[in-house]
Amino acid sequence: MIVTMDGPAGAGKSSLARMLAERLGFAFLDTGAMYRCVTLACLNRNVDLNDDDAVAALADSIVIEFDNERVLMNYDDVTDQLRTQEVTQSIRPIADNPRVRSQMVRLQQKWVADQNVVTEGRDQGTVAFPHAECKIFLTASPEERAHRRVSQLMSQGLLANYEEILAQQSQRDVEDTNRTIGAMKPALDATIVHTDGLSEEEVLTNLVDLVRARQARPA
Repeated sequence: MIVTMDGPAGAGKSSLARMLAERLGFAFLDTGAMYRCVTLACLNRNVDLNDDDAVAALADSIVIEFDNERVLMNYDDVTDQLRTQEVTQSIRPIADNPRVRSQMVRLQQKWVADQNVVTEGRDQGTVAFPHAECKIFLTASPEERAHRRVSQLMSQGLLANYEEILAQQSQRDVEDTNRTIGAMKPALDATIVHTDGLSEEEVLTNLVDLVRARQARPA
């Protein structure tokens, strides 16, 4: 069974998708980590991030693997390197590269073969797995997502300005929704889950119930 989870930044997709997979006993596919691997490889090799051909060639040459919660690139553990500020600030042209997205989708489809999987991203239910048995679009109001981001940063001892984060997030929402490739939008048959005012455990319980209901349907 394939469970896809798409939605805007700050909706809690990554953490909830990972917890959902654990609760269900499914594998978890972090598609964002795949694009971060390509970004890291480009930075390490001084490849121009805006050179679509060079980036796509490099993406095609690297090996990306998942080992439980660790991410391996060319058999080296790069998990901690993927979340650096440099990678985060550099990932956009990589994620917008049509050839890279095509390559990553093929890898994602190959990776999920013959196993139960929860996969999260921006276009999982619409592009990567249009025939997934259960599609979820996880969202929350812009204000809720901005408050969550502020709390997250402050818990890490970092300064955070709510208005700035809200503006940046709103701009990203517009860009992600209007992308030519891999636009962020719910699949026509996705269940839209709003998380405003709900605890993480409450959302997780709702998601587990949703997947179980899909599993109970006749094939």
